[in-house]
Amino acid sequence: MTIQTAFTKIISSLEPIHGQREAANIAHLLMEHVTGMSRMDRIVYKDKGLEPAQEMQLEEGLQALLAHQPIQYVTGSSWFYGMELNVNGHVLIPRPETEELVEWIVDDVRTGRQAGHKLLDIGTGSGAIPVALKKELSAAEVWAVDVSEGALETAKANAVKQGFDVHFELMNILDTKATASLPSFDIIVSNPPYICEQEQAGMQEHVVAYEPSIALFVPDNDALLFYREIGLLGKQKLHTGGALYFEINEAFGEETMQLLREQGYKDVVLKKDIFGKDRMIKAVI
Repeated sequence: MTIQTAFTKIISSLEPIHGQREAANIAHLLMEHVTGMSRMDRIVYKDKGLEPAQEMQLEEGLQALLAHQPIQYVTGSSWFYGMELNVNGHVLIPRPETEELVEWIVDDVRTGRQAGHKLLDIGTGSGAIPVALKKELSAAEVWAVDVSEGALETAKANAVKQGFDVHFELMNILDTKATASLPSFDIIVSNPPYICEQEQAGMQEHVVAYEPSIALFVPDNDALLFYREIGLLGKQKLHTGGALYFEINEAFGEETMQLLREQGYKDVVLKKDIFGKDRMIKAVI
């Protein structure tokens, strides 16, 4: 099987599921993963035959994709803030909207609108947020916590891979005895679970089937669980003038803002993402 034949096979197999354009995008990613060759090199050497091991790897990857496994889990990597990060079934695949949350923090710190000497990311997953923050704010001390050992190992590996020093701890943020040991911070950021269980029916199959539910869902009767608890933690652990930054469920923007105001936060700001959806909140203590 040649490189061109393999590429065509992937597209024709995936087109009924994803459409021609997205199938082609996925095919490029899988082919780069299998061959180690750039898109341009694959064009130049399109008639080069695949090795038997490469054919086997391609077939295994294609079958996983046909079972709706995300391409990022098939290749084991995802791009975030200009960095190629390791991802697996222990962590969410980083989204572009979360890059906007990082950009907001970085801009506030660099322009002096927010102190940023010490930052904490709660529910770090792949470590995308703290590693990106350390990349942009090299002088800052960056901490990150997660309840999942698998996620934390992935995050640690990503920090090492990118060459940035981040302090990681295994911690359940809902355990007040555990969080009491945390020091004080200038900024606490979190992209916590915020999808109500009843919303699963309308979600894409590859998300529900493969991404970790512990990082996605909250009970229908307590949609703001993590915002409430992290808000309370912020009142204890944020320096005066410190800030919370959240990624939120677009359906609960006003409710989340009201919760934070009732907890005593001020200057509560709601921002939309690139898709025009309510997605981020900042609140100052």
